[in-house]
Amino acid sequence: MFDIGFSEMVVIGLVALIVIGPERLPRVARTLGHLMGRLQRYVADVKADINREVELDELRKMKDSVQQAATGFENSVQSELGKTESELNAAANPDAAAASTAAPAAEAPKIPEKTG
Repeated sequence: MFDIGFSEMVVIGLVALIVIGPERLPRVARTLGHLMGRLQRYVADVKADINREVELDELRKMKDSVQQAATGFENSVQSELGKTESELNAAANPDAAAASTAAPAAEAPKIPEKTG
């Protein structure tokens, strides 16, 4: 966290020993250790929350891009289906119209049967 070397820690320890005294130094050191541990856990929790939010944001962006791609694909498929349907209808209608006009002409006139 801080860039503190061994010699700097020795100087801090000696100053603390002189200022606080040898009787209270162990309690103060223990309390500082607990506080440093809590601080490190808090920093780790904040980092984890930030990473989680970043990942969620990336997932949201990915989801949006996938939805846009799916919508584009669906639209292109729908347009192609519409084109194909209109082409099939256009191809089927002239055949159906020609067949319906040709059918009465192709029929031979019926000769009435003699009964008797």
